Amino acid sequence: MAVLARAASEEMEAALTALVSPTPPYRRLRGPETGLVMLRARAGGTGERFNLGEMTVSRCTVSLPDGTVGHGYVAGTDLRRAELAAVLDALLQDPARGPAIERSLIEPLARAAVARRDAISARAAATRVDFFTLVRGEG
Repeated sequence: MAVLARAASEEMEAALTALVSPTPPYRRLRGPETGLVMLRARAGGTGERFNLGEMTVSRCTVSLPDGTVGHGYVAGTDLRRAELAAVLDALLQDPARGPAIERSLIEPLARAAVARRDAISARAAATRVDFFTLVRGEG
């Protein structure tokens, strides 16, 4: 779900069309709808919890004809993206379709996310300054 939550709707739409043609019928159980969630944090990572602020989230829950239920939660207000994530979540639970979706959509998206993170880290590392202290020998 973490990979689907960060995927673009175009990527999910293309994968759904390519892998599962025609798109299976599904019924919306909830949404898609947009709302707010409260973000909580801890001071220093271990201290007392506090409310950091609110974040906009879109969610959707769908049901396939066989009764499989899929949920999609995405940051922002893209309702179609939340619906596609829910449909793909439901299809991933199917033993016949799940491995193909995992192999051709989830794994490439996860690798791309790691590559983006590594590129950002490399750019940040290029500006890193190492501070050190020279100790003078007093003798």
